[in-house]
Amino acid sequence: MNTYRKLASDTAIYGMSSIIGRFLNWWLVPYYSRLFLPEVYGVVTNLYSYVAFFLVFLTYGMETGFFRFASRSEQPEKVYSTSVLSLFGTSFLFILFIVLFKDNLASLIRYEEQSEYILWLGIIVGVDAFTSIPFAKLRLDNRPIRFASIKLVNIALNIGFNLFFLSLCPYLLRHNPGSVVSLIYSPEIGVGYVFISNLLATTVTLLLLLPEILKIKFDFDRSLLFKMLGYSFPILIVGLAGMVNQNIDKILIPFLIPEGRDPMYQVGIYGANYKIAVLMNMFIQAFRYAFEPFFFSRGTAKDDKQVHAVIMNYFVIFGLLIFLGIMLYIDLVKILIDPLYHEGLKIVPIILMANLFLGIYYALSLWYKLVDKTRYGAYIALVGAAITLGMNIVLIPLIGYMGSALAVFTCFLVMMVISYVLGQKYYPISYDLKSIFLYTGLAVSLYAVSTFSQTFTPLLKYGFNTGLLLVFLVVIFFREKNRLKRILNFRKR
Repeated sequence: MNTYRKLASDTAIYGMSSIIGRFLNWWLVPYYSRLFLPEVYGVVTNLYSYVAFFLVFLTYGMETGFFRFASRSEQPEKVYSTSVLSLFGTSFLFILFIVLFKDNLASLIRYEEQSEYILWLGIIVGVDAFTSIPFAKLRLDNRPIRFASIKLVNIALNIGFNLFFLSLCPYLLRHNPGSVVSLIYSPEIGVGYVFISNLLATTVTLLLLLPEILKIKFDFDRSLLFKMLGYSFPILIVGLAGMVNQNIDKILIPFLIPEGRDPMYQVGIYGANYKIAVLMNMFIQAFRYAFEPFFFSRGTAKDDKQVHAVIMNYFVIFGLLIFLGIMLYIDLVKILIDPLYHEGLKIVPIILMANLFLGIYYALSLWYKLVDKTRYGAYIALVGAAITLGMNIVLIPLIGYMGSALAVFTCFLVMMVISYVLGQKYYPISYDLKSIFLYTGLAVSLYAVSTFSQTFTPLLKYGFNTGLLLVFLVVIFFREKNRLKRILNFRKR
């Protein structure tokens, strides 16, 4: 199959679980925004930020390590069993720790009255960490349909349980207080049902993955594990630093803003508007699922660098289309969340562009994995984490969540630039920088022009902004048509 078609095909299938799945899951955001006040939704945003940290910690870079060693080993099943058994042990110990010390942990992060939240989320993190390798094996074995199916079932169940506990059960109890529903539903749990729903969906996912899990041969190779850990440890540092860059703001806001300024309210506003940028995140995630194993499986193909350069060009184009699609029609997009949250819309363009920088960074950073210099990934991520921490600590007390948005933007911009500079030294690739800068500048300029349409009538505004989007598409078409013909093998003979 044509190289580019292969990547596009895998991206499309993985995107079914990542883009479509996460898009479906995203509908919980407007649902929550109409169900919970911002300060209550802030609890969800805050606690899931802790979950993201611990999930990275508990997988300790083994997913990337598994790809690297299994793709190059003559005994990939030994790599698989060693990885699964390692993660099972650490996940089990983590869950045991949570069970024993949930009250202490709840007090530490100011949830003294809701220690059960910590228990539920701890189990979710442990199970998700353990199942990361079976999911990775499905990707390495080129089984994207089964991968996507299980991911979609997980998301569908999570949404279904949310609707059941947060809407159907209260409705049934209001109309029939003595019904059997009272045996499985308690109004006092409230927002806790968000976490219970996740826990139930995660449990079903574990059951669905049992066929892959039971394939292990209990062939544990300790020396192999140490080699994998040596390779993966910098990936862990990268992951933890990445979580600092993406989630520390939602953890720090409650500690850096006085109670008088309602920090959980600000977390809720920030978290809901941050989620509007989810389409960019979904595109990036789907691309990463296909991009990394795609290049590892090619080995040392002679045209790798050329392929990488072309892929980068179109990655940026699609990312900019997402940016413009959201920002030129933000008045339609904002209808999705409750008006109580609209004050935070000013962060959306900042977060969208920041996430595009992050996606470019991911695509650029394949160089240090291909040349086994993963420590550089750790160095770059630590620089980003230092920027994020410093800017958040300084700016959050001054300008609240807007300071967090600026920190995210600055962090990912700097990381992208550093990765490019180092990549050109150790794994030089001739990217089409002229086109990338031209398209980025054009997209930002068109968005800036669109802000002058705020005083127009709705019909005129949408017509004007649609014209701006068409300008971008026309420029892309005339500059890229010849290259697209070559890629798709449609060149006239």
